[in-house]
Amino acid sequence: NIRDDASVLLAMQGADAVVNCVGTFDKGGKNNFDAVQAVGATRVARLAAQAGVARMVHISAIGADVEGDSAYARSKGAGEAGVLEYMPGAVILRPSVIFGSEDDFFNRFAGMSRMGPILPIAGADTLFQPVHVDDVAHAAEVAVTGGAAGVYELGGPDVESLRTLMNRMLDVIHRRRLVLNMPNLIARMVAFGFDMMQAISLGLFKNSLLTRDQLITLQQDNVVSEGAKGFADLGIDPATMDAILPDYLWPYRPSGQFDAIKDSARNLRQS
Repeated sequence: NIRDDASVLLAMQGADAVVNCVGTFDKGGKNNFDAVQAVGATRVARLAAQAGVARMVHISAIGADVEGDSAYARSKGAGEAGVLEYMPGAVILRPSVIFGSEDDFFNRFAGMSRMGPILPIAGADTLFQPVHVDDVAHAAEVAVTGGAAGVYELGGPDVESLRTLMNRMLDVIHRRRLVLNMPNLIARMVAFGFDMMQAISLGLFKNSLLTRDQLITLQQDNVVSEGAKGFADLGIDPATMDAILPDYLWPYRPSGQFDAIKDSARNLRQS
């Protein structure tokens, strides 16, 4: 429990190094942005310093800024500041959107694609630089063993708009859908509605679809800054989406694991 000193101390008992990768997309509730990403991250660093931990790696996010436009960015920025206050030598890793077998990005949109012929999105032209979770873990490993110092922004080899990423995902899962970018006014109304449903239901309905704070975040590209240290400085060659996505998105294909077999049979009939 990152909100509890005793729980955090127990987790790092006897540790030579600490990696904090606790984060949230939930603005409300007990485990909200500030509690987890600002106060929580600071707590980990403070207790690590008190326990005499030698090294700390903190997983933040591209766009972290105490003066950022979104509450998410501000909480990430506050977390970085708190970590460095107590562990000045900590390594900060700022990944772009992370993808992998249990991600809440491609999996979420692939699941939505099952619901109808249209895939609605917001911020279609916003640029992302998706990074594989294993590469972020490798970066943390390099940092925690003393092979890094300072702040690193982590992005994969591909920079694409959200619309292009959705079309890439649809190609992988063999589905034809119209990727429809919602006008800003409509998106704001939808996000407001979902946020209100979560508030009125006292959290029984969790808005994991689109929040007002996410809309603010989508107004800025989520890519590695020019001149920032990154994977190359860590000696890591990040994986491409083409090499990874088919390995875990196949369950969303119309026939799942048998989709490739059906395609082969169809090709045989045609020949």
